[in-house]
Amino acid sequence: MTDCSEAWARTLADYEHHLCQERDLSDHTVRAYLTDLGSLAAHATLLHVEDPADLTIRTLRSWLANLQTRGRARTTMARRSTAARVFTAWLERTGRAPTDAGALLAAPKAHRTLPPALSQSDMRGVIDAIVDSIEDDGPTGLRDLAVIELLWATGIRVGELVGADVDDLDTSRRVLRVMGKGSKERMVPYGVPAQEAVAAWLERGRPALAVAGSGPALFLGARGGRIDARVVRRIVHERVGAVPDAPDVGPHGLRHTAATHLLEGGADLRSVQELLGHASLGTTQIYTHVSADRLRAAFTQAHPRA
Repeated sequence: MTDCSEAWARTLADYEHHLCQERDLSDHTVRAYLTDLGSLAAHATLLHVEDPADLTIRTLRSWLANLQTRGRARTTMARRSTAARVFTAWLERTGRAPTDAGALLAAPKAHRTLPPALSQSDMRGVIDAIVDSIEDDGPTGLRDLAVIELLWATGIRVGELVGADVDDLDTSRRVLRVMGKGSKERMVPYGVPAQEAVAAWLERGRPALAVAGSGPALFLGARGGRIDARVVRRIVHERVGAVPDAPDVGPHGLRHTAATHLLEGGADLRSVQELLGHASLGTTQIYTHVSADRLRAAFTQAHPRA
């Protein structure tokens, strides 16, 4: 980092190792943390705070105030405040700073906006449109149907979908094993429509796209490799966009749609929390563990595609 001191660069390199190796965070999360802290390091260096050990609450507040005057969104401010507090706690815990400079740093409350959820009639329209075009679309049509059905049925993240392998499917119990954030594995149930769509894709679609290097990937791109998250986003936007008056959503919108439909159907919040793998450190202390049988019962009772 050219905009910060050598001490800052060295400490941030150590922190990156901590995030990757000890906390096992995703590459995306690590990049976000380091981008935010790089901004802090540059600001602190300008104020002649050339060693993270010398950070004070005053420097942190000055940094956030500078961001605010430059028009940063509240969500960005909240995220950067959190990144700073986690970092300063690590500095003190590892003996790199005498005190935790961020302990008293208040986090601006972010305005959380949920993506729009598709109605059940919207989703039926999306599915019907794909089915009507499958004959013309060939293998990719079968793939797109399976992708949409599985995202709607399970509410899994796009990263979890693209990382899934064929062997992660347990077709006898209709559950999918996914690897969530922080390498946390969970089993997610899905219904008969998703089972049928995935079976058709595996039987007639995937073999037509598979190449020598396809490996075990559940879903493939047009060239036979593991499907990319960007391709899945394009698929969802295009397929949903084909339905008149349906809100424009991506895979995260389908995740929100799945949760909404479960709750509308009567599923309790804790079951939905477990199904989506939506637990932070705080929520894992608040919410009790839900057994696989209870998850299956909640899904079967509540989800329109069970």
